[in-house]
Amino acid sequence: MTDFAAIDFETANGERSSVCSVGVVVVRGGQVVDRIYHLIRPCPDYYSYWNTQVHGLTQTDTKEAPPFPTVWADIAPRIAGLPIVAHNSPFDESCLRAAFRIYGMDYPDDYEFHCTCRASRRVFGRTLPNHQLHTVAARCGYDLTHHHHALADAEACAWIARTIL
Repeated sequence: MTDFAAIDFETANGERSSVCSVGVVVVRGGQVVDRIYHLIRPCPDYYSYWNTQVHGLTQTDTKEAPPFPTVWADIAPRIAGLPIVAHNSPFDESCLRAAFRIYGMDYPDDYEFHCTCRASRRVFGRTLPNHQLHTVAARCGYDLTHHHHALADAEACAWIARTIL
């Protein structure tokens, strides 16, 4: 796969619609051509302790951030026509669908998700202790220093996708 958009969402709480940050890395011809990062005012707009412990974001970080529809208006044209890649894609796809639903937006029929976690299980099998993003990224030669920052995770996912998809 040489043309795709790698995506990662972080959520504020247990609701999939509560996306509070997104990272996107656009790859064309096997090369990274665009990096996108946005903070998002989540819906519902509250942070659970556990989610903040994972990614470090709080309500203070996103109180002035735009809502999802504004952010997606920037992202959508930049990824148009590209397959979307995510590590544990069912999570990221469910976040995207939930955000579209909560804002009454029509979900595009042409978003095609691919999962680097599933691909890792096929390619590496039991040679890895687990198939978590940081483990697979390291196996593919990528140093994921800022794990759970949406852009860093999207960059790691893009690296993995270029390596094994």
